[in-house]
Amino acid sequence: MRYIRMITRYEDKEYVLDEKLERINPEEATPEEMAAFEAHERDATKVHCIMLATMNLELQKSYEDMYPYEMHQDLLDRYHQSARQERYEIITNMITAKMGSGESLTAHLQRMQRYVDRLLKLNVKFDEDLAIDIILHSLPSCYSQFRMTYHMNKEEVTLSKLQGLLRTAESNLKDKSVASSSTVAAPVLAIGQGKGKKRKAPYKSHHKGKTQDGSSSSGTKAGSVKPSSDPKEAECFYCHQKGHWKRSCPKYLQDIKDGKIKPTFAGPKKK
Repeated sequence: MRYIRMITRYEDKEYVLDEKLERINPEEATPEEMAAFEAHERDATKVHCIMLATMNLELQKSYEDMYPYEMHQDLLDRYHQSARQERYEIITNMITAKMGSGESLTAHLQRMQRYVDRLLKLNVKFDEDLAIDIILHSLPSCYSQFRMTYHMNKEEVTLSKLQGLLRTAESNLKDKSVASSSTVAAPVLAIGQGKGKKRKAPYKSHHKGKTQDGSSSSGTKAGSVKPSSDPKEAECFYCHQKGHWKRSCPKYLQDIKDGKIKPTFAGPKKK
């Protein structure tokens, strides 16, 4: 019916789907009433032919003696129940969908887009902002920083633009993962290369405070403290809570947004 409405709207004849053609008595009707009836009948006949042309043979036989208004009402009664069930299933699947482990972002976004397209085909008035919120909710925890940035940003974002932003975020996450692996490997390699090298003993090494086997005077062996790049083990330098770094600290980001502090950037000090 959506296709029929588009055609009749273009031809300025959509009203015949919603207004019943009432028969009038030619002997009692005024000339204006007769002219309006004849125009309505002509438009209804044209739309009736268009509707029949889109149907299979079985439906054509069922509706060949009906006007568009009666055809439209009967089609609604016939298919409304199945359409309502389909709408319920689509919305249920959409709001419970989660991006699976190992599933590519592209495949997940295509699946969510298919849900939106199917709802539109059912003439469901589905707000684009609601679709965006559902998609953001379906993403895994590694996109939490993206969600926070999106909600802090006041720029209007369409569904297609969101998909582009998410693909960029996915690429950045992959780059950070590679960089994190390199950062972890470098200190381990440095420790391995320094093992076995003799240190110059300090002047006090001949006295009571002498260290042995690479141990410090406090009894802790050199190299026993290993660097950690896991954010779950890291301590935030801003809020002093474990589980994230300062750059992704919710309190730090909110204070910047509220203007309480200015952002700081790590780098070499100017001389």
